[in-house]
Amino acid sequence: MKEEQFEMVAKTLYGLEDVLADELKELGAGEVKTGRRMVSFTGDKAMLYKANFCCRTALRILKPIVEFKADNADAVYQAVKQIEWENYLSVDKTFAIDAVVYSESFNHSKFVAYRAKDAIADYFYEKCGKRPSVRINNPDLYIHIHISGDDCSVSLDSSGESMHRRGYRVSPTEAPLSEVLAAGMILQTGWHGESNFVDPMCGSGTLLIEAAMIALNIPPGIFRKEFAFEKWPDFDSELFEEISSDDSEERDFNFKCYGSDNSPVAIDKAMKNIKNAGLSKYIDLKVLPFQQYAEAPQPGILVTNPPYGERISTDDILELYSVIGERLKHVFSGYNAWILSYREECFDQISLHPKHRIKLMNGELECEYRCYEMFAGKKKEFKSAANPAEDV
Repeated sequence: MKEEQFEMVAKTLYGLEDVLADELKELGAGEVKTGRRMVSFTGDKAMLYKANFCCRTALRILKPIVEFKADNADAVYQAVKQIEWENYLSVDKTFAIDAVVYSESFNHSKFVAYRAKDAIADYFYEKCGKRPSVRINNPDLYIHIHISGDDCSVSLDSSGESMHRRGYRVSPTEAPLSEVLAAGMILQTGWHGESNFVDPMCGSGTLLIEAAMIALNIPPGIFRKEFAFEKWPDFDSELFEEISSDDSEERDFNFKCYGSDNSPVAIDKAMKNIKNAGLSKYIDLKVLPFQQYAEAPQPGILVTNPPYGERISTDDILELYSVIGERLKHVFSGYNAWILSYREECFDQISLHPKHRIKLMNGELECEYRCYEMFAGKKKEFKSAANPAEDV
């Protein structure tokens, strides 16, 4: 018998919508459509489990259960109370509500969540004289309410803790790169392990770990202790076991990931995280300031997230970006070098013309992700070698 198909929504970071859409199509999702910081798609229970376990650029997977119009919190209360909650929850279980509101009609998302909580509690009290409890941390059911204008949707959050929390990071540096953003940055380059991977300012090693996992095709959910759907009444443990223990898609990685940083403390933390992820065999680390790079493994790609200047003086940060440009030209011939930053004056110091520019959000910062195509000799000679017919 064919499993029931239903709509799902995968939330992501701004700029990663198309990457996530490609991931979902690759998994076999149907009706894939991109929106702002989200991708909607259809599938069955197996697809819900796969999306959680395998998507590198999703933050959470939602299963919408009802949509309605409302222009105040009381209208939300009435609509939420109409849902047949016994299909998803029982009085002896706990729940938590997260509300996201983009509407002038509602003053506060917390008040929407509060009224929705009342609706669920009252629903059960009127039916059986008892109320389920609210529990902020690790509840039995996560409920997500999204309001845009007067369009409201109520969804079950199948992920629970954000999917960027892979579970391998035991020793972060200050303000580490999100695992989801790191994976998205790598996937946007088109690299899947066909060459060496270099991050010369690797911090706690997030880009290196995500790169090794992509190269080996290890699913990001492998380190997670649990997903929220495992507490749902219809959870199929055999189906999830089949999905989570299937290693048939894993592949060999015949190159290496090389990471360095000028901070011994950062390299020590990166080593701990890499060891925890079981990837030490594939990643080489060393303490090395970028200006001391004298050679680069060939063939290769460089992806890095240099400091932006929050904790470094302006003069020093501009000098660093000048060094980046100089080392790229002299050491990294044949590479595509991808750099994430948010300051135009920093990019100016690199003194190279980017091949690609992509807008991305790193936390609250609107950043740009630029690709520099590095070649030996003069650009004209490089183009002639690549396209000999053009010289005729």
